[in-house]
Amino acid sequence: MKNKVITVTSPLLPPLEQFIPYLEQIWASKQLTNNGQFHQQLEVALATYLGVEHLSLFANGTLALITALQALHVQGEVITTPYSFVATAHALLWNRLTPVFVDVDEDTFNLDPAAVEAAITPRTTAIMPVHCYGRACDVEALKAVADRHGLKLIYDAAHAFGVKDDAGGSILRHGDLSVLSLHATKVFNTFEGGAIISPDAATKQHIDHLRNFGFTDEVTVVTPGINGKMSEINAAFGMLQLQHIDAALQRRQEVDGLYRELLADVPGLRLKVRQKGSNYSYFPVLVGDDYPLTRDGLYQRLRDQQIHARRYFYPLITEMGPYREMSDLREPPWPRAQKIASQVVCLPIYPDLAAEDVARIVAIVREGALVNRVRKVS
Repeated sequence: MKNKVITVTSPLLPPLEQFIPYLEQIWASKQLTNNGQFHQQLEVALATYLGVEHLSLFANGTLALITALQALHVQGEVITTPYSFVATAHALLWNRLTPVFVDVDEDTFNLDPAAVEAAITPRTTAIMPVHCYGRACDVEALKAVADRHGLKLIYDAAHAFGVKDDAGGSILRHGDLSVLSLHATKVFNTFEGGAIISPDAATKQHIDHLRNFGFTDEVTVVTPGINGKMSEINAAFGMLQLQHIDAALQRRQEVDGLYRELLADVPGLRLKVRQKGSNYSYFPVLVGDDYPLTRDGLYQRLRDQQIHARRYFYPLITEMGPYREMSDLREPPWPRAQKIASQVVCLPIYPDLAAEDVARIVAIVREGALVNRVRKVS
């Protein structure tokens, strides 16, 4: 019998019958977008759930990133990470900004504050870190660097829904702005969606104007805005998702714990240390030199048995298209990021992943640890 396909993630989808009443309300109102009732409700409900005051919904996370940079009037150079999804850097290029890539911390995979400070030039105006895999950046150290040099601090918090800082508050309250993704692959999704978390009401109002072509009323445009509004369908789905998110996060934590228990003694594998306040959005494993298979060998072995893990993030942004020519790869100044990218494989994790599926994945990984040893003995 052919093995069941297991994807690296699977969207959280509540029972369809629970969504029907929301659709009926939209059909009755005939308002499909443009700050409708569900859009307004979700902004308030999400801000309350996340423990923040000022949240602006967007059609997707990339539009939110682009708009956040516009809102802060960022110019010149922005220091960011090469170890992220390419949208992080694309948002900079769309704003005609120059990304300056610096290395990451080898334990957290987040921007190294010391490397950030070393890269600052007279043209640097902002820092854009990423809370990689939902693991919180060193927000205090990055704030200190930004404050010393008068720089804006914009967090790409695409992975960080529900993540807490060391004080138990939302990680989204840090920086000048934080940007969420609510894409289908995220722990909380609205099919497609994003959000910007602002520090005050005036900033939120400016962002809301930018999100809607710059209109302040029917006839007045105050800024060259974009169409970044979330639709009523997406917002209604988000309202339903909030009823299920706590159970989903709890189940993710259980899957994470099961992986850790079953993989703890596999030689050559490095698991990231659990972080308090995590949302368990990813399960990255580093394949070391003492594991018999290469990272790509393990990746292919999983694929051959219908386990669709991902080498995430590989390749580095600096090795992609328009960014390659910005970098001198003969002596890359981000050796830690490069090493992580060459070793990482993210194993499937999502609320519906059954214990027997985790066991099947782990069995393949454990078998990979024995392949060459058996051959050597024989």
